[in-house]
Amino acid sequence: MNGREGTGPEHVVVLHRWRDHHARYAAYLDHRAHRVTYVTTELGRSSVPEEAAAVRTVRATDDHVETRAAVAEMIERFGPASRLVALNEGDLDNAAALRAAFGLPGQTPAELERFRDKLTMIRLVDAAGVRVPEYADADTAEDVRAFAGHHGWPVVVKPRRGTASRGVLLLHAEDDLDAHAGIFLPDRHEPRVVQSFVADPVLHVDGLWTGGALGPWRVSRYVNNCEEFTKGSFLGSVEFDDPEVLGPLGDFTTAAAEALGDGRPWVFHMEAFLSRAPDGSPRPVFLEAGARVGGGEIPFVWREVHGLDLMSAAADIQLGRPPAVPVVDPEPAAGTTGPSARDTIRTDGHTTAGWLLLPLPVPPPCEVTAVSWAEGTDEDGPYTQVVPGPGDVLPAVGGYEHVAARFRFRGDSSRSVEAAIRKTAESFAMSCRPRPF
Repeated sequence: MNGREGTGPEHVVVLHRWRDHHARYAAYLDHRAHRVTYVTTELGRSSVPEEAAAVRTVRATDDHVETRAAVAEMIERFGPASRLVALNEGDLDNAAALRAAFGLPGQTPAELERFRDKLTMIRLVDAAGVRVPEYADADTAEDVRAFAGHHGWPVVVKPRRGTASRGVLLLHAEDDLDAHAGIFLPDRHEPRVVQSFVADPVLHVDGLWTGGALGPWRVSRYVNNCEEFTKGSFLGSVEFDDPEVLGPLGDFTTAAAEALGDGRPWVFHMEAFLSRAPDGSPRPVFLEAGARVGGGEIPFVWREVHGLDLMSAAADIQLGRPPAVPVVDPEPAAGTTGPSARDTIRTDGHTTAGWLLLPLPVPPPCEVTAVSWAEGTDEDGPYTQVVPGPGDVLPAVGGYEHVAARFRFRGDSSRSVEAAIRKTAESFAMSCRPRPF
């Protein structure tokens, strides 16, 4: 396409892949005062703000070749870009590479490395005095064998640049290592890290590090875990309301966020084991962290239950502004479907939030043929949900958005919210038939 469509307003490019409204871009950036162009997918196109200057659809927003061509096209039309925004975890690496390619300010591949390479990450946190599991580089099966010989079995082996639970192995004994030795062959080789297995519950801590202090933050514990979700079980999360745990977690989060921030602000999704000292007091142990808003329903429950938009702070950082987590007015949950969908009502900051994801019964793409669950009441059921109905087709794109069902909860305690999560998960049933790609 030849010629630029005018000059003057600042041009910002957004990489966007969500179908739902995880991010409220029009609230973060004045689309009338700036030229805001979007590179998105067919699924993501429906949630692009109407005020967008232009929208370019690509097969995948993490495809560097295709997105680079799309960004170049937007620059040709609307002039040099001042910033590139990408808020989804899956787009952070590509966004950093695109900034380098087009000479844009913002997070570079080198600055992102501490959040993407798990070995680099844990070394930085360890050096800051934060508790971590025993760990080592694991380039070969012999590295794992030597580590286990020194620290004992079981051990966890995982890709240094893996996301979610991809490629994570729990090895209980040397026979398990022998059975999986093929991962170290040249055709399957990738950098890995080995760690001592920690059997304690896993928490996630979400919030903002301002660059010098801890901003708004919340601690939640998983109901089940991410690995079990990949195996067909549900994944839930409920916020912690135990003050004896929250105190030590505040100190832990401050130390880890400062170590990884390197003097810069960042929005974090941090995971930790809730271990206990010999006297029973909480002693958190660092697992890993991502420089982005947490996945699942985290951005929604922050806005809908607590009235805080954590995604706004992530956008501020990428736009070169001092980050803030603004108080927002509640909105009906965009895209909710199903017979018991309720409007979202923000409650006070003492309310406990939670969420639930249900996996598909067959691999996608697939068409829903039937779905049901126990709806409950406001006290013992979800306050809103995103549930496809019969005839809807679930795409084969992965992630926590395109699943069998997404539910969000609120209550007056962790106990009541967890009970509602389990009740909904146990009652949920869906049948699907496979569809061709």
